[in-house]
Amino acid sequence: MKKLIIDPVTRIEGHLRVEVAIDERGVVKEASAAGMLFRGIEIILKGRDPRDAALLAQRICGVCTNSHYRASISAVENAYGIKIPKNAEIIRDLVSLAQMIQDHVVHFYHLHLLDFVDVKKVLKADSQKASQEAYRYSPHPYRNSKAHLEEIKQKIKKFFEAGKLGLFANGSWGHKEYKFSAEECLILMSHYFEALKFQREISKAIAIFAGKTPHPQNLVIGGVTSISDMLNPKRLSDFLFLIKDTRDFIKRAYLPDMVMLAQVYKEEMKKGNGRTSGNFMSVGGYSLDEENTLFESGIIYGHDFKNLYEFDPSKITESVARSWYAKDSKDIFEDASIQYTDLKDDGSLKSEEKYSWIKSPRYDGYAMECGPLARMTIGYLKKNPQIAPYMQKYLDLCELELLDLSSAVGRNFARAIESEIVSDYLFDFVNVLVENIKYYDEETYSGYEFSKLPKDAVGVSFFEVPRGVLAHFVKIKDAKIENYQVIAPTTWNASPKDENNIKGAYEESLIGIKIQDP
Repeated sequence: MKKLIIDPVTRIEGHLRVEVAIDERGVVKEASAAGMLFRGIEIILKGRDPRDAALLAQRICGVCTNSHYRASISAVENAYGIKIPKNAEIIRDLVSLAQMIQDHVVHFYHLHLLDFVDVKKVLKADSQKASQEAYRYSPHPYRNSKAHLEEIKQKIKKFFEAGKLGLFANGSWGHKEYKFSAEECLILMSHYFEALKFQREISKAIAIFAGKTPHPQNLVIGGVTSISDMLNPKRLSDFLFLIKDTRDFIKRAYLPDMVMLAQVYKEEMKKGNGRTSGNFMSVGGYSLDEENTLFESGIIYGHDFKNLYEFDPSKITESVARSWYAKDSKDIFEDASIQYTDLKDDGSLKSEEKYSWIKSPRYDGYAMECGPLARMTIGYLKKNPQIAPYMQKYLDLCELELLDLSSAVGRNFARAIESEIVSDYLFDFVNVLVENIKYYDEETYSGYEFSKLPKDAVGVSFFEVPRGVLAHFVKIKDAKIENYQVIAPTTWNASPKDENNIKGAYEESLIGIKIQDP
């Protein structure tokens, strides 16, 4: 067995270490994924005023700042039993869902695309053929003129001729695993550059109600502060205009690119490259009305699509058997596993079994995968009217089975389908907000007196955010935070093995992968 280590895995900003053991054929037989950064935000929050928690908690991540901001606010509201007005919930949803689209587009085009696209191949592309090729995947391809594609080709050519490749340096250009034609590569690289502009524009939409992004400032315990934006027709119009352009890019570029990806890499999907054990979890949410939500909650075990189970938060535990912490606890609200490390005084490990700063959350003892794939799968199986028609459309169009989406390529497709759903339904959320204002409901804040709130309380919030299930847990004593815990999507997906040697989703997805060139 040969050991291969990739450290850092830079696609998630550089704090992940992956180690695999491969046999003589290059097939991965064992894998470990390790989080190499100690965060410590929960410890920083101890002893602080609960109303301040969110401003610090949003610093947990530099990408999903709003997700942690909202989850922290909601956990404290849950502890105190504070109900927010419907308008405040809608504004929070508008920001959260706009950020979800941004995350998905950035993930594919700027974090994952170059694993599929050979940039050097673009130099051999025929721009006219590329323009014609795009019509195979969309009746109205995005920015598809021959002149535009030729401009992209020349831009990339200048990078190579100048030797200043930037992001395109150190690629395995020419590797046989690159399967797109030169013309398909040109189409995708055109959308790569257009997605950079997309990032800027969708950020403007987020900032309309969030104040700014990243690190928004529009949330307070009890509601939102972006009242003037809600009541200003121009601000609402600006938001809708930006979302309209967003939806245009998703439908004419992002999804056609996914159809192309699924057709060219269908064999990898059918083989299940990147497939996990098939335990999926979603907590649902984003109320469309009193009866319907955009996402469904549910649990799937072992790719058993015939049996769905209801999500039960009481079944969540955390293990630190393989994590660099000294204590363990099954009660997430208790002060557990915050000791700094498992190191000896000389800096060496006390136990070789511990290898990550990430803990191992488990649901009913199982390692779960969460995220767009879980949400789309569970929503489809529950016949959610917002999700099922979109899923069926693309399964039929690409001649795929549901199991095929449980793969590395399939997860990208699930993100794109979710982006289309969200971009369509954002308009419905705005319509509800406008109707409320029309009938003189302008409430955005539930007042309270902090001195009259309980001194001791516990609260929790669960949200579906771009990369999966996010949960914040807060325990308040004497009006101060006694303990704070966060289980982020990456905590679920990138968790190390637990005391029963059950692998996390990242680790499980690597088993069986054949590495062409170790």
